[in-house]
Amino acid sequence: MRTGKLAASITAGVTAALTALSVAGCSNSGGTPPKGDGGSASAAPTPTWDPVQGPPRTVPAVQKFGAADGRGWRPAKTARVVVPAGEKSPVADEARRFARELGGLRTVWGKQPVRPGDVELRLSGGEDATRREDNAPVHDTAEEAYTLTARGTRLTLTAPTDAGIFNATRTVLQSVRTSGGVPEGTVEDRPDRAQRGFMLDIARKHFDVRWIEDRIRDLAGLKLNQLQLHFSDDQAFRIESEKHPEIVSEDHLTKDQVRHLVDLARGLHITVIPEIDSPGHLGAVLKAHPDLQLHSADGRAQRGAMDISKPGAAEIVDDLLREYAPLFPGKHWHLGGDEYRALADRSPAENYPQLARAARDKYGPDATIEDLATGWLNDRDKTVRAAGAQQVEAWNDGYFRDTDVAPDPGRTVAYWTGKEIGAREPDEYLREKRKVVNLNDEYLYYVLGEPNNMPYPTGERIYTQWTPGVLRGTKAVPQSQSGPDRVLGARLAVWCDLADEQTQQQVADGIRMPLRALAQKVWDRRDPALSWADFKKLADQV
Repeated sequence: MRTGKLAASITAGVTAALTALSVAGCSNSGGTPPKGDGGSASAAPTPTWDPVQGPPRTVPAVQKFGAADGRGWRPAKTARVVVPAGEKSPVADEARRFARELGGLRTVWGKQPVRPGDVELRLSGGEDATRREDNAPVHDTAEEAYTLTARGTRLTLTAPTDAGIFNATRTVLQSVRTSGGVPEGTVEDRPDRAQRGFMLDIARKHFDVRWIEDRIRDLAGLKLNQLQLHFSDDQAFRIESEKHPEIVSEDHLTKDQVRHLVDLARGLHITVIPEIDSPGHLGAVLKAHPDLQLHSADGRAQRGAMDISKPGAAEIVDDLLREYAPLFPGKHWHLGGDEYRALADRSPAENYPQLARAARDKYGPDATIEDLATGWLNDRDKTVRAAGAQQVEAWNDGYFRDTDVAPDPGRTVAYWTGKEIGAREPDEYLREKRKVVNLNDEYLYYVLGEPNNMPYPTGERIYTQWTPGVLRGTKAVPQSQSGPDRVLGARLAVWCDLADEQTQQQVADGIRMPLRALAQKVWDRRDPALSWADFKKLADQV
């Protein structure tokens, strides 16, 4: 498995710190480490390194740091990673990874004395925490919180879950990169928003596995915790299907490759969110099933639009949803629902009479095509929930005003229409008590080729102008509606409308600073302490 550029840079930073310690003369450097996993607290003399200057310099910045007098903590070759919860605890994999990232330190299991220079990974919350499933998804930001204490040349990482411990280890590694260690004192940190991530359109452009691996590692280093994969659209269908191989494009990911990516992400506390967009954006499916394509009254085929009046439409989409559910165990699904061509028409009932008729047959004489489309998403919602999904979302233009059929109340709104004339305002959804995720295309859409007046987003603009409450355009919704319980978070989205306009490397370079700016703004709602110039300089160091 590839290390990736982020991990390589961390390792280089740790190596440099260890070399500096060796040259400076840590009091126990050059000695022979004691044999075995145990050893008394007096087995290692107290290190005599130069004090680490604080506060920690990280991306995102820590929420709170209380400085204290002392040397702080620096990585040393004789240090150990001590895990009181034991080798079978949920933090065992975090400990092994962290020990490797710190230059190959020894890992000590069970209740052992913590010696000078050691790092202790401690789960709070008693036996419930130690019995928790390894890498289990978190349910709120409290489960991602952590405390980091550097005292007496020892370092203690404390959290209620392995996700919190993981976040603490990212802070330590970045602080080592920027300052050579962790300053004396206590960090108390937790994210402001529960959902923090990245959306990738792999339907319009094929991205190879190694590129996606590198993005997953980059997200993890920034404490981002979601990767949404949009893998079906008009241009291609990009994941192997055993039930419907006829729809799969030549360039695609195998299911084994997807399992590998999902496992990698899960181990780094990132949830992979699959998206099969419907009833629009299904061109690749309809190419193999033209009988299901929507036609207007004058016989014109509507690109990518499925005729949801036909029973076969629901059958094939549900087949696919059920097939892929076991592939994505994160229990989070995106149903799409945007840009259905029949509802972009000024006279949908007149131009698509078969849809109007189906709406009346299913929902009563006053039902509309909007009711039919709402019912379609509700039915797909039931399908994925029956298959195990616990969180379901759809694009905001899949929700309509004044329908007799109400959208499922538990479905989250993924709000993207920051520029589109006539789109519903975000406060409409918030007044309906819906929860919202921010993908405002004014700031968070990276669309290849910059079509339709969509310039590439910049990290500076996100950092200086955007907040999670800025859902549409440049204006924030009222603070009373934009708290973490209402606006759950945000994702930067890469859309590949003009797929050949950028190479994979150009995409990676282009999203680098926008992702870092996003990471800061979803972790801490306060105005950033650093100027953009200083933040950019720091981002280049971590």
